[in-house]
Amino acid sequence: MFEHCVVAGGTGAVGRMFADRLAASGAEVLCVDPAATGPGAVADDICAPGPATARALAGADLVLLAVPEAVALDAVRPVTRLMRTGALFADTLSVKEGVARRLRAEAPGVQAVGLNPMFAPSLPLPGRPVAAAVVTDGPAVRDLLALIADWGGQVVETTPDEHDRQTAAQQAATHAAVLAFGLALGELGADVAALRATAPPPHRTLLELLARVASGTPEVYWDVQAANPHAEAARQAVGRGLERLGRAVAGHRPEAFEALFDELRSTLGERNLTELADACADSFARPR
Repeated sequence: MFEHCVVAGGTGAVGRMFADRLAASGAEVLCVDPAATGPGAVADDICAPGPATARALAGADLVLLAVPEAVALDAVRPVTRLMRTGALFADTLSVKEGVARRLRAEAPGVQAVGLNPMFAPSLPLPGRPVAAAVVTDGPAVRDLLALIADWGGQVVETTPDEHDRQTAAQQAATHAAVLAFGLALGELGADVAALRATAPPPHRTLLELLARVASGTPEVYWDVQAANPHAEAARQAVGRGLERLGRAVAGHRPEAFEALFDELRSTLGERNLTELADACADSFARPR
């Protein structure tokens, strides 16, 4: 299926996850990274491939870029010029439409798909969703998505634009809400240890989310907020939601507060409301 693969950024967490999976599936994998060392790796710039990297790109069945967006955009032309007919170009960017536009302009005949594992690479892949934003479909795209499914990933196909709009809600709005919650605790002078001692399940869950985000790499969360063209609208929507809540309470209008709940139930829909509420109840019932 994929005998020869090049993974640019293969020393990073996401690139390493895919490189290891591909190697375990029988592929010969070359990791290209300026900081790469050791066997199966070459220290090189994917935007200006040296002789060894160029040979590997020319013979690859799959070239996967697990690099920042600016690097991926600059790499599209030199990489696709070297790829053979029928080979697959893939990326793991958190924002898809930019690289999709570049691929359509620079390499319209190259099969391409953007992958976004919707979980931290430190977590196991089986059972977790992997968004697949198809740019140019073809047999190699189908083979890669089938391989990810064989690994146990839950492949969810989308378009680059749909992907970016969805992740603005899933990631940008979510992270903004969690970060704002943490900043509010700081402004309130909260004693987190004291909060934990009596925290009801919703508060405890938010504290856990805040701790997970705060212990992560800021650059990852910066990319979510800064690179997605729909992230600003998502943050503004979160802010407007707080303002609407504040107006309902400040105006001493319980009917307006109740109307907000009616709106929330409508947004969720009956089936999602029931299933998600049950899932939350199950989660809260587990002892910590």
